[in-house]
Amino acid sequence: MTGATAEILSWDARDGGGFAGFAAEWRQRMGDRFAMPSFEEMTKARFRARAHAFRLHDVVFNRVDSTTVIQTAGFAASTDFVRLWIVRRGGWHVGDGQRTEHTVAAGQFLMSHGPMSHFASAPATSTQLLTVPAEALDGGVVTMLGPARLPEVRVLTAHASTVLAHADDLSATGLQAARSTLIELARAVIHRRLDDVEPRLAPALAAAARRLADGWLTRPDLSPEVLARELNVSVRTLQRAFAAEDQSVTGYVRARRLAQARAALTAPTPSGGPARISDVAARWQFADASHFSREFKRCYGITPREHRQGATRARREPPASRS
Repeated sequence: MTGATAEILSWDARDGGGFAGFAAEWRQRMGDRFAMPSFEEMTKARFRARAHAFRLHDVVFNRVDSTTVIQTAGFAASTDFVRLWIVRRGGWHVGDGQRTEHTVAAGQFLMSHGPMSHFASAPATSTQLLTVPAEALDGGVVTMLGPARLPEVRVLTAHASTVLAHADDLSATGLQAARSTLIELARAVIHRRLDDVEPRLAPALAAAARRLADGWLTRPDLSPEVLARELNVSVRTLQRAFAAEDQSVTGYVRARRLAQARAALTAPTPSGGPARISDVAARWQFADASHFSREFKRCYGITPREHRQGATRARREPPASRS
């Protein structure tokens, strides 16, 4: 992968952007090796989907959110690929070259090797697809259907999402490392085991832990131990992954909880008034209002009450006086 570059695609046809434009952009960005299949005329006529994808040499990751049904009419690609579908919402139906039909429900993944005959999505489906040349995985690939919450799948999708967001900023060396990590994580899915001593996986592991933590900030039991257990690694391994980025697990969780609490202090409640500081503290898992105030001031330099008062004054001041 000498002189590595990334090809990035971002397309939103949910507001009528059109299938033809999307297909042309895909052909330009992804190339003939990753040619799209032919699609049913109804799919092309009613195409409403948002797609974000990147290609790193011979590896492609694609995220598609569709509001309409997507259905192929044929699949001509003959390149020997391994494909990993991760369905977040809706459902995905795949036919392989052995005439076997696979249905992937929300919250599941499917890994398959070899040609496909067709695929179709249900309406309102959100899915991610990683495509890797089979020779990069050294064999051993069998068709697998399982839960998307598996640690290996969590870490892979966290890494792919990070690459998708930052590929334009990566150097050639960074892009090579990103590709190698994707392939290593695909192997981890095949073998159902993360190599937790592989240093290349540390950034992906930290990214997966951050994504989990962001969804669990209101859980009273959120801790390094809980995150490590969910990702099937030791606490020490997880802490090393964060330390490599000059962070700690507990420090990250505390900072995210403070940020959420800070926003909640000035957000209206259903009754129209502000939330009580003690309620904000409890929701974001601070021991009490005093503990919350100390942590808040240590982070932001002012107390929660002072922050709320400043935000209220700013809303009341006319625009001219602020300038």
